[in-house]
Amino acid sequence: MKRFSPRGLPLSRAQARNAILLNLLATPGLGSLLGRRWIAGGGQLLLAIAGFVLFLVWFIKEMAQFYGQISGTVPVQPVGKFLAAGLILFGLAWTWSAVTSLSLLREAASGKEQALKNSGAPPVQKLDPTSLATALKTVPHWTSSSDTAIVRVFQLKTFSAAIQFVSTAAALAEAAWHHPDIEIRGSQVTLTLTTHDAGGLTARDFALARQFDAL
Repeated sequence: MKRFSPRGLPLSRAQARNAILLNLLATPGLGSLLGRRWIAGGGQLLLAIAGFVLFLVWFIKEMAQFYGQISGTVPVQPVGKFLAAGLILFGLAWTWSAVTSLSLLREAASGKEQALKNSGAPPVQKLDPTSLATALKTVPHWTSSSDTAIVRVFQLKTFSAAIQFVSTAAALAEAAWHHPDIEIRGSQVTLTLTTHDAGGLTARDFALARQFDAL
């Protein structure tokens, strides 16, 4: 299972935010890789590493000269070029990763509309009793004690499998911009779906339930 985003799913807001934070506040390129920008992320990471290596070379030479001057055995030589080159490379990596971060942000912003189109999600409107009865037949593994929510218990083999299942389900929910209530008890996962804005069950709940069933 992939650590960041299952293949084929659009980038979510949370994933884009994490990638941007990694790019701008941690290591340039790492967030781009997690955002599936393989070529850009690889280039940014290489530039950042090269800049850091040059910084280390400058630091080591600077310290060697400093202690050498104390003993008077090492002549003074300019080593600032290593620092300058390192800062330039790291600055290029950071700037490049910032541009990629903007691209990730735009992808996440457009992900909601595209995800809704792909899933065929209709406008948020509570189902009437007749439509609700029809929709319930399409998800026989889910139960509903009222017209406000549907529930299904998924029994996995191990706790680790349950966590992986929840991770994939969460990615599907992010892609659909519709989030279930999730409860984990050992290897058992309980998902509850409802549309709070509509005050009950809508077609979006059943569309997402069928995606969860497909897992």
